[in-house]
Amino acid sequence: MRLLRRLIIGLAFGVGVPLAILVYGWFASGPAPKATAFTVAEGSSVSSVAADLHDAGLITSVGRFKAGARLLGGNDPVQAGEFEVPKGASASAILDLLQHGRPIQRLVTVPEGMPSILVAEKLAAIPYLSGPVPALEEGTLLPDSYGFQRGETRAAVAARMQAAMSKTLNMLWAKRKPACPITSKQEAVILASIVEKETGKPSERRTVAGVYCNRLRIGMKLDADPTVIYPITKGKPLGRRIRRSELMADTGYNTYRSPGLPIGPIANPGRDSIAAVLDPEPTKAIYFVADGTGGHVFAETFAQHQANVQKWYAIRRARGEM
Repeated sequence: MRLLRRLIIGLAFGVGVPLAILVYGWFASGPAPKATAFTVAEGSSVSSVAADLHDAGLITSVGRFKAGARLLGGNDPVQAGEFEVPKGASASAILDLLQHGRPIQRLVTVPEGMPSILVAEKLAAIPYLSGPVPALEEGTLLPDSYGFQRGETRAAVAARMQAAMSKTLNMLWAKRKPACPITSKQEAVILASIVEKETGKPSERRTVAGVYCNRLRIGMKLDADPTVIYPITKGKPLGRRIRRSELMADTGYNTYRSPGLPIGPIANPGRDSIAAVLDPEPTKAIYFVADGTGGHVFAETFAQHQANVQKWYAIRRARGEM
């Protein structure tokens, strides 16, 4: 500040008091009482953003800000986006932030296996986004974290999720191995969504995929509980045991009723589950059951599987679950 005062005094004698006051005001602390989020609309100019800064209480004068920007701020345009203006930021610091700073980056995360109905609810609940949530077809969104800016539309964020899935699926499909009898990208997504729901252990994905590929190859029913639940809840937790009537229902998704894949995905599978069905673990297993640790034990014969099932029942009885 001492150097700034000397500069002002020099300017006052050299070029006049008004310019000296302008320079002082340009670099002096501003009126912002605390760090404040400020949004620059797409297509804004330095001139048009000045009034918004004044209305937000971040500068004291629209005219002086415009004059300071013209004489002292350079010619770079302001960026669209949301910025955090620090407490007491000077007009000079604010303009530099809007011209060269990084906008605030907000994130929305879609976990692996999240169904589209829950993604839609998540997008709808974000107050910083605008517009309605578009129809989100199951299996078309790639689980990941996505950045967005305040005021961006929900449709734009969803479109990025869909573009990411399309790009990832195309890349993985080009590298697929012939080990699994699936004939289209859609079938890969359907099977990957089942794998995603059947195991929470990343190390098991390729083995579970291998089991289902074996079943598809020999025309054996997949018998996957999540496919029974999907048409009931659209992917949300069921919250109870599956009823016998539901195991018999012909919904197009019920893999206990007929062999082959269901009519569509039951969730949005992640990259690793898609990769697993396109390059499954070589295995002769056609059965698996929970092992009590969050994983599964695999079997090649029904007799082996039945023994594993009895062990699982014993674990559940010891836990008081049966």
